[in-house]
Amino acid sequence: MQDIVEIVVSPAELNHTEAIEKALHKKCGFKPAYWKIHKRSIDARGKNPVFRLQMQLSDVPIIHQPSLPPAFASVKNLPTCIIIGAGPAGLFAALECIRQGIKPVIFERGKNVRARRHDLAKINRAGVVDPDSNYCFGEGGAGTYSDGKLYTRSDKRGNIRAILETFVQFGASSDILVDAHPHIGTNRLPKIIEAIRNHILDAGGEICFESRVTDIRTAENAIKGITLANGDQHDADHVILATGHSARDIFTLLDAKGILIEAKPFALGVRIEHPQHIIDTMQYHCATRGPYLPPSSYSFVEQVDGRGVYSFCMCPGGIIAPCATAPGEIVTNGWSPSKRNNPFANSGFVVGISLEDMQQAGFTGQLAGIHFQQQVEQLAYAAAGGNQKAPAQRMVDFVQKKMSTNLPDCSYQPGITAVQLDDVLPPIISKGLRQAFHQIRSKRSPYFTNEAVMVATESRTSSPVRIPRNPETLEHPQIKGLFPCGEGAGYAGGIISAAIDGIRVAEKIKML
Repeated sequence: MQDIVEIVVSPAELNHTEAIEKALHKKCGFKPAYWKIHKRSIDARGKNPVFRLQMQLSDVPIIHQPSLPPAFASVKNLPTCIIIGAGPAGLFAALECIRQGIKPVIFERGKNVRARRHDLAKINRAGVVDPDSNYCFGEGGAGTYSDGKLYTRSDKRGNIRAILETFVQFGASSDILVDAHPHIGTNRLPKIIEAIRNHILDAGGEICFESRVTDIRTAENAIKGITLANGDQHDADHVILATGHSARDIFTLLDAKGILIEAKPFALGVRIEHPQHIIDTMQYHCATRGPYLPPSSYSFVEQVDGRGVYSFCMCPGGIIAPCATAPGEIVTNGWSPSKRNNPFANSGFVVGISLEDMQQAGFTGQLAGIHFQQQVEQLAYAAAGGNQKAPAQRMVDFVQKKMSTNLPDCSYQPGITAVQLDDVLPPIISKGLRQAFHQIRSKRSPYFTNEAVMVATESRTSSPVRIPRNPETLEHPQIKGLFPCGEGAGYAGGIISAAIDGIRVAEKIKML
């Protein structure tokens, strides 16, 4: 017999076997011979938060599969597939290629995950942005330094459980198989990425770092290979394009070569940071969180004049990071360590941007969204005085259109500068945020407070470009052998969905 039942325990009881077995006995009327926690989530809707546990019951021992990477036959001398980009889509595409008997050769413009840290330190300490090695570019992609949140609603796209199990095989905590909102932590992700890289290399794949692609060569509507910035050319019949949402040079290259791309809607706004205790009070309905509950997260979705305004990529106990990919722009994102033990909570809070909005702002063509982003990012850089300092304003001051006379402590290491964010953000963004905060204030939420600081800009929520592909073969409709993939192509929105898309594309290559 195997069955799944749900029980409820208090936070203090979560790690006590006797309490769990007592709850199981009360639920089932008997003591199960064997059990394990299948899913774990916090329910904070009532006065006292509780943990809801989905329990797997059995009358025989529940066997745990060994958390070891799968053994593959060497692909060293087998046909190759070029993969551009070593983010989640590219790495998981490479693993699937190996599984399918194809040799992956990855070209990554940035550095390996260890060397990349030095360039991140330069951004934080000196405001120096390396266009090829930063929070977006480098081994592991943007996901490596955006905290490893693994929650997704993409369950219809592929096997989420398989992706989570793969992360566990390469060193992630098995807690991610259980938690309703799994999270690895930026401090732990680099070792996991290194382990995936070594597995690819051991199986006969290749990974070339500091290898920026400057041309995608085609002839007679078919892929012929790629050219690198140093002039080297590599031939291939199959190229997976997994460059991420910030590879503006690739989008520009495709557009210039007449390879079809499409402007698409995206979202833009700010990062908002609160003291973590305010979010805990709001979500847990108590003055202090106590030792048994994790730092709390939140999610807001508001409608303003038919336009979506929502929180995004929430980081409890987190840090705001400088994520520009070129000098002269300000881009923010957030991350958390595995323990989520920093004193602040931050989240993107963004407003939907339509194609019509871009046109009204004077931007047309397939690169309209990129130009819209750039304008706001460059305004933010100029307004804050350069050197990666970010423009900021307290939340209530923003709503009341008052300059903040001082700013609270903030986790953004390059520093923040008080500005009127109306001078940085497009009017549709300012209006959307202001009205959303009015709606939140009307609910008497502690979220609306002048202890919260808004930091501009949160502009890379998703790709502003979609690269079309045949729904059956997943190839580009014009170019045989070119496989747009992941966030940069417009088919994913986070680590899990990008990994799923990488696997789907690699499966299609094997079938051709």
